[in-house]
Order: sequence, then C-alpha cells, then structure tokens
Amino acid sequence: MRLVTYRRAGEVRHGRLTDDDRVVEFGDGDLGVHLDGGPTEARLEVALADVELLAPLPRPGKLLAAAANYQDHVTESGAEPLDKARLSPRLFLKPSTSIVGPDATIPLPAVSSEVDWEAELGVVIGRRVRDVAVEDALDAVAGYLTSNDVSARSVDYGFPRDTDDKMVWFFDWLAGKWLDGFAPLGPWLVTADEVPDPQDLDIHLDVNGVTKQSGSTKDMIFSVAELVAHASRLMTLEPGDVILTGTPSGVGAATGEFLKAGDVMTVVVGQLGQLRNTVA
Repeated sequence: MRLVTYRRAGEVRHGRLTDDDRVVEFGDGDLGVHLDGGPTEARLEVALADVELLAPLPRPGKLLAAAANYQDHVTESGAEPLDKARLSPRLFLKPSTSIVGPDATIPLPAVSSEVDWEAELGVVIGRRVRDVAVEDALDAVAGYLTSNDVSARSVDYGFPRDTDDKMVWFFDWLAGKWLDGFAPLGPWLVTADEVPDPQDLDIHLDVNGVTKQSGSTKDMIFSVAELVAHASRLMTLEPGDVILTGTPSGVGAATGEFLKAGDVMTVVVGQLGQLRNTVA
C-alpha cells in the first residue's frame, strides 16, 4: 500500500494511493496521524492530479540519518575500509525544517558553495520500541520511502577559523546536514508488507538526467534491522520517526562536482517511487 500526505483545498490531509492514481482520503493531518492509530476508513476519494503531494512525514518526531554506511562511499573519498566488528552505526539528527517533499525546490544556502547529493533508503517506524533486538527490529517498521540526504561539504561563515581543529571540521560536517530543504522525502510511504527485503533494493540518483549514483541496499555496512535496533538502544523510537540509512558511492564530493542553481536531482529506490527536486 502506498500512503501519502498531501494538500487539498489548502489543508494538509493523508490517505492511500490506488493503482489507478486516485487518493482515498483517511483524514486531516499528515501520515503521522495514521501511524499513531488514526482512522483508516475512506472519507472521500479524489484524483491524484487534484492534490499537491507533500513529504509523507513533514514533521516527524525524529529524523535520524546514518553516516558512512556503505563501504564504497567510505573509500571513494580515499579513506580506509571500515571494520564493522569494531564499529557502531554512526547516527546523527537532521532538523524537521530540512524536510521537503517531491517536486519541492531546495534553496542553495549562502553559507556553502559545495552542495552535494546522497540518495538513500528511508525507514519509517510504525510502533513505539525501546531496546528492540535485531531479529525483531523490522517488525517495528511501518514502511519505506525514497530520500535524499542533501549535504553541504563545506561551510563558510564569512570569517577565518582554525579549520585544522578536528572539532571545527566535525561540526562543519554536521551543520552541512541541517540546512533548509536538505532532506527531501517521498513521494509516498510504501508499507513494509510490500517490501519483503529492504536489503535488496536498487538505489539510483541522476542530476539533469546523468547518472551519478547506482548502488544497492545489499551493500550497507549495517542493515536496516541493525540500524533500527541500535537507534532503539539510544532512544525510544516512536510511530512516524524516520531513519535515513546512508548512501552508496557516487557523491559529488568524490569528483569535486557540486550542485548549481537549476540542477534537477532524481532519486529512485527500488519500487518506492521517484523523488525529484530542483535546486535554486
């Protein structure tokens, strides 16, 4: 089932998408209402063409993301391969103001001229869990969506800083994940029952029709189940929380190619739908 959040008659609503591209409306508010036990009975039905699709979870309680979760992405920058046996997943938070939906325009920030793309599988939590075991973790997943962890690879605040300081570098990297529009999600959430193996999904990203990333979720260092289990050791996961699971190789930073105004990014993850955004 494909679940959607959209704007109709000026109001945010949610429902499911039929095979013939009609929206069966469940109620007011975004999909967080549905995931938190809201009504699932059809209120009315409208054509998809008559609504504006939004990010499925425009303001989740938590938007987590995994850094360095594909070996080929780690090594494309010249770093040594990671030894999973000596690691834990590297999770960070992105603010809800970074979230935009399909076809939304992403503003290029004044603080960076090196804005990059990262196609990723997004995981949506469906029930409240704490300290869930790896073997039970996928039972806590409501569904999956296409995402793009847009990233500023450098940050310039307009004055000189001690950039040899490792902490300055780390916080610049982190700040580069937080900018407005830097977490496109969508176009819909595909329920977990329609994704039998989240570790068997192709990931593709192109910029202006030219392929930049082509990988598979099978190459994750930490699987979806392992990421969910680890995150639940650190915090309670709640319905509607989103976890971005890392990106394969092919990011612009590896070649020095960055986004410019007018560029169009298109991300496809398995059969989860196409996520298209323009930068400006």
